[in-house]
Amino acid sequence: MKYLIIGLGNIGEEYAHTRHNIGFDVVGGLVKKHGGNFIQERYADIAEVSVKGRKLICMLPNTYMNLSGKAVKFWMQKEKIGISHILVVVDDLALPLCRLRLRGTGSHAGHNGLRSIEEELFSNQYPRLRFGIGNDFPKGKQADFVLGKWKEGELAEVALKMDAAILAIEDFVFQGLENAMNIVNKS
Repeated sequence: MKYLIIGLGNIGEEYAHTRHNIGFDVVGGLVKKHGGNFIQERYADIAEVSVKGRKLICMLPNTYMNLSGKAVKFWMQKEKIGISHILVVVDDLALPLCRLRLRGTGSHAGHNGLRSIEEELFSNQYPRLRFGIGNDFPKGKQADFVLGKWKEGELAEVALKMDAAILAIEDFVFQGLENAMNIVNKS
């Protein structure tokens, strides 16, 4: 069994560990937990890890957020992975800080990374794990907030929820989408 685990974010030091890059951070944490290393490949940094007999191809697109779909489509085709065996980890302004929400389908809700994936796959029927980043910003400052670093007082909670997000990915792989949703969406 093969899975494609995708963390959305933007490449470059100026975006590292920002709210918008939480997908990169979560998937990076998953790879680290299972002893993998990323290598630069076409359209993405890729790490393959084996977890209890399951092959997880972990991907951080290097296409920037707005073109994430190009990388996702390429790696799905290259690895012959069906849409039900991908999981996209993404930041979400509509969720309270550190709230996780696992879904098997849904709209892009204005998120450019999800929009790009939907356009490339001609479908919104793919699993996604949304990581709440809150929406505590003044009117007109959404971009600054999303591309900003976590506040000092948020770091401990974010670290704990990143661990929970990694467990949610593992639940998706080992227990299936429906069971994982029952676990993740209750917390």
